[in-house]
Amino acid sequence: MSKVMLSCKINGEEIHSEIPSDMRLIDFLREEMNLTGVKEGCSEGECGACTVLFNGDPVNSCILLAIQAEGAEITTIEGIAKDGKLSELQQAFVDHGAVQCGFCTPGMILAAQALLDKNPHPTEAEIRRAISGNLCRCTGYQAIVDAILTVSQRK
Repeated sequence: MSKVMLSCKINGEEIHSEIPSDMRLIDFLREEMNLTGVKEGCSEGECGACTVLFNGDPVNSCILLAIQAEGAEITTIEGIAKDGKLSELQQAFVDHGAVQCGFCTPGMILAAQALLDKNPHPTEAEIRRAISGNLCRCTGYQAIVDAILTVSQRK
């Protein structure tokens, strides 16, 4: 198997790593970077559990090769909290009971963060559209929408 050099920024840190050319981004993040907040649900890009921010846009890391991140800025759920303190959005998820089993939570928060970064005051319909690529089995989505709306109303 051939190896390639990957240089990118992950959660604000410059990374230079030799990786197998066929390694998926999710595997690089979880296995090489130990960023286990990135979850693997379906391995087909359907569930959104593996969502990361790729140059500010939500993407499914299970269907990207790691080498596609060359020169990119990647943010995982671990990069949202600062100085050991939950971000405002993470805290809103806790406050609204939008975390239930927690499996979808990292991807859901990152999809919401991407929306709020581009549109600080989205409508409920815009929020639902932004998180539509992230499946949740537990919450019924309303608590998630309420958490995102709460943060948007504070801005």
